[in-house]
Amino acid sequence: MKIRLAAVSDNQALRKIYAQYIETPITFECALPTAGEFADRIAQISRDYPYLVCEDGGMIIGYAYAHRQMEREAYQWNAELSVYMDRAYTSKGLGKKLYMILMEILKLQGIRTVYGGVTVPNEKSEGLHLSLGFKPLGTYRHTGYKCGKWHDVTWFEKEIAPYNSNPEPIRPVHEITEKKINDLIQRYS
Repeated sequence: MKIRLAAVSDNQALRKIYAQYIETPITFECALPTAGEFADRIAQISRDYPYLVCEDGGMIIGYAYAHRQMEREAYQWNAELSVYMDRAYTSKGLGKKLYMILMEILKLQGIRTVYGGVTVPNEKSEGLHLSLGFKPLGTYRHTGYKCGKWHDVTWFEKEIAPYNSNPEPIRPVHEITEKKINDLIQRYS
C-alpha cells in the first residue's frame, strides 16, 4: 500500500470511489458530482488542508481529507475529517491509517481539534472514530432526508494539540515541507 498527497488528476479515481456511496446515506450528497466539480473540490481543499490517497499496486483504493470545520475566523484551529474507501478495501485498517496521517499533518498546521460526522447507525465509521480516541459530542436528529427516510448524524470530536493562549494562525498545508509530510506518511505506512 502506498499513501500520498492527492493530485487534481486523481479526480476520476476518487470520484469512482465516492460513487459507491451516492445511493447511501453515508454521504448526504444526492447526485454524483461531475469530474470537473470533483477536480475543483480537490484543488480547493488542497490549498489549505491535507488530501490523501491510498494506492494498492498503483490503483487508488481510498482517500481522506480535512477541511475547515466552520467558517468564522475563531474556528480556524478546527478541522473536519472525511474518509472514503473502495468497498473492497474496507475493514482493513486503511481508513484508520489515513485518519492518523491526516491528524499528524494537521498538528503541524496548528489545528487543535478535529471532528467527524457519521450518519448513524454506521458501525464501521463509529468504531473508527472511537478507536482513535474521538468522543461523541451529540446527535443531530432527523437532520438529513435521503434514500426515502430521515437520518441522524452523530458528531465526534478529538483534541490533537494543546490549547495555548495566543495561538498562531494555522499554516496552509503547502507550507509544510514535502519531506515532513512524506516522513509522517512513512511512519504510519
